[in-house]
Amino acid sequence: MARRKIEHRMFCHITQNWRGRPLVSHEVIINLIASTTTRTGLKIQAELDNGHYPTGIKVSDEELAAVNLKRADFHGDWNYAILLARMKT
Repeated sequence: MARRKIEHRMFCHITQNWRGRPLVSHEVIINLIASTTTRTGLKIQAELDNGHYPTGIKVSDEELAAVNLKRADFHGDWNYAILLARMKT
């Protein structure tokens, strides 16, 4: 079974599930996410990714400009979709 990152649409269900509970460790957070279900029966699987990822990577203005962003009408600086790469013509 393929593992996927948390879908944006699930955030509201996850945050309702852990509402009022102290998020004191990664284990608590993962268990609360994994115990989230919806009224329609959808269940979420979660596991901690202990991978190490590089930090401090610099993105040039040119690289950032090449990302095909579709900004939302409301707070487009914060709310946007990353679309497929632009085709060069």
